Amino acid sequence: MKTVVPNPGQQLRMTRQRRVVLDELHRRDSHPTVDEVYARVRRRLPHISMATVYRNLELMSQCGLIGEIDTCGGARRYDGHPGQHYHVRCKYCGLLGDVPIRSAKQLEAAGQKASEFKIVGHRLEFIGVCPACAARNDPATRRR
Repeated sequence: MKTVVPNPGQQLRMTRQRRVVLDELHRRDSHPTVDEVYARVRRRLPHISMATVYRNLELMSQCGLIGEIDTCGGARRYDGHPGQHYHVRCKYCGLLGDVPIRSAKQLEAAGQKASEFKIVGHRLEFIGVCPACAARNDPATRRR
């Protein structure tokens, strides 16, 4: 039996399992891994399998219902907000969050001029230190 993969924008039948997975992604801005989504979904659907969660995340990503964040050397993460936006990652603990600024389309034009590639989009990730790691690493906040 051949698996049919939907195209971006194609309608995907919203099963109960997909609704729960999507709801869990919308509830948080933490950009969870498949393991984290699976753990959260299992609280509501105890008999769901990891394969089902993974397959549904992939299908929803391909349909454009969710975003997928591929990290270099790290676990793939999923984003309940699929539109163009930027992220910030803590250089110590790896916490990933959204940066609520407007997308800089002029970056694509500059990339187009500077390369032989036809630029079709871009991703931008800021690197920083999250508040928890900043507090742990700040000598003024450490216990003596």
